[in-house]
Amino acid sequence: MSLPPLVLALAAVVGVLLGLLGGGGTILAVPLLTYVAGMPTKEAMAASTVIVGVTAALSLAAPSRRGTVAWRTGALFGAATMAGAFGGGALGARLPDTLLMVLFAVLMAAAGLAMLRRRSTQRTRPTPGAVAVLGQGLGVGLLTGMVGAGGGFLIVPALVMLGGLSMPIAVSTSLLVIAMKSLTGMAGYLTTVSIDWPTTLLVTAAMVAGSLIGSSIARRVPASALKRSFGVLVLAMSLVVLTVELPGLWGLGAGFLVAVAGVALGSWSNTGSERGDDDEGSRPGSPAQDREPAQAGPRAARLGDQRSGGR
Repeated sequence: MSLPPLVLALAAVVGVLLGLLGGGGTILAVPLLTYVAGMPTKEAMAASTVIVGVTAALSLAAPSRRGTVAWRTGALFGAATMAGAFGGGALGARLPDTLLMVLFAVLMAAAGLAMLRRRSTQRTRPTPGAVAVLGQGLGVGLLTGMVGAGGGFLIVPALVMLGGLSMPIAVSTSLLVIAMKSLTGMAGYLTTVSIDWPTTLLVTAAMVAGSLIGSSIARRVPASALKRSFGVLVLAMSLVVLTVELPGLWGLGAGFLVAVAGVALGSWSNTGSERGDDDEGSRPGSPAQDREPAQAGPRAARLGDQRSGGR
């Protein structure tokens, strides 16, 4: 199929968002391929697994160099999600298109709400048994493999709660899990669906190029405000998908419920964000404290030397 320039332009924009946010942007790949590129639903979801997998694998390079990837935990959890994703892809290839898009819209709404929610301090928990890890991995893989989504907002909490990882390590490790499960999710879809490889690879290249641009300017953009804005965009897209795919009042009703949930959660997030940011800086082990030494360590050391020398 011929690819309109608008598709590549929008793919690059999604890639920039991906680079700025460090994740989450690829959830817009399915609406882009379906409503703008004109791909059939199942083919778009199969192509999305390729896009998500490639971008996750390439994004893994930087945290790997920093040593913030828990390879063993990620491989174990990723193996479970791979099995689930293959089943999800194979099942998704056989479900009605409307049902798939509605499930995808629900997943988009959940992702948007997760971006609006203030992230509380995560405490390391005792690692549960293998059965719980395998069960959670299979469930996450099945759901995200079915609709061609990355599912980082599901994987990161699972790695924190089940794997006992800190939030920064879990975020980095989730890229490994997403890359692994996307491979088998694609394989599951390919049992009955063919992929338009030229279009898929062009969109993937545009998104990767955009993500490199986004990564290069990420430090100049307020990440928290951008993440909330992107959460609103993802919620809005879920409303569009629901109203397009569901007939009449059903679509409007479902969209209304998602909008109410988004407004309520967004208001709560904005009300407490200032207090939450202040609290983060004072809590031991908080992300704010984790970042502080890396950014201000040399300066703090010089100030300490000056003070000690003046006594």
